[in-house]
Amino acid sequence: RNEIISVLGPVDEAVIADIALTGASLEELREAFAWIGADEALINEGRAMPSARVTKLIDILEPPEDVPQVPGGME
Repeated sequence: RNEIISVLGPVDEAVIADIALTGASLEELREAFAWIGADEALINEGRAMPSARVTKLIDILEPPEDVPQVPGGME
């Protein structure tokens, strides 16, 4: 729990549980967090695409695309 928070900062307990269930290492979590923030830069740098486990972490950490970003944005 504390290791996850050390990488991500304060996050929901459900997110922590989902991450823990993946069995990912701290390094894999750091890699997923880096991909979320700079995927284009990492690709341009020639980095290999993320592993399946890192991709799962990215899916957990990224908000769904169909969720409105502005409160009250749904009509």
